[in-house]
Amino acid sequence: MSGPALGTTIRPATPQDVAAITVLLAGALDGDPVIQWLLPDPTERITVLHRLLAVDIDHAIETGTVDVTLNLSAAAVWRRHDPDAPRWPLGDHHLSTFAGTAAHRLSELNSAIDSYRSWAPHHWLSWLAVHPAYQRQGLAGELLRRHHQAVDGTGWPVDTVVTTEAARDALRNHGYRAALPLNLPSGPELWPLSRGARPARPPDASLRHC
Repeated sequence: MSGPALGTTIRPATPQDVAAITVLLAGALDGDPVIQWLLPDPTERITVLHRLLAVDIDHAIETGTVDVTLNLSAAAVWRRHDPDAPRWPLGDHHLSTFAGTAAHRLSELNSAIDSYRSWAPHHWLSWLAVHPAYQRQGLAGELLRRHHQAVDGTGWPVDTVVTTEAARDALRNHGYRAALPLNLPSGPELWPLSRGARPARPPDASLRHC
């Protein structure tokens, strides 16, 4: 018997999923070059990542879009940026408390990303991760397509910044265009990407009176 179609394995995340999504993302990020630059000490890395990710995911579930597979083997975290979008509730003091000794580099990382971020309305891909045991099942592509369909109905672009050339190339396969890399102070490169706005097409005029 064949399993369910990929499209039926995706659901919106709930607050009860925050801990599991945090573990998934923290595991995916542990070997990431930017995260290793941000948090060189492996023990501190896990602790700080869990703090920051848990708060970020919880807020995204409340104000953005977080999609997960039914078994929580993959997740995508999206933000909406426009004048009416809810603001990030934590100030610099809170981020410094959560980030510990990484606070200064976290500020540099945020500044680099903000230098690319558009002020025009757009959606932002914050996180995309798939558990290693499920990476050949096409779940990352299914998560992307699901949200792209929703965004295309608004006519807004999607922006993101990734931390590896592999992630950059994977997103290129889904319609993203890469900009020039961003350089962190004494750190690795970041790869900005954008998927252009694709407004919904009006009905063909020749069919309106049929």
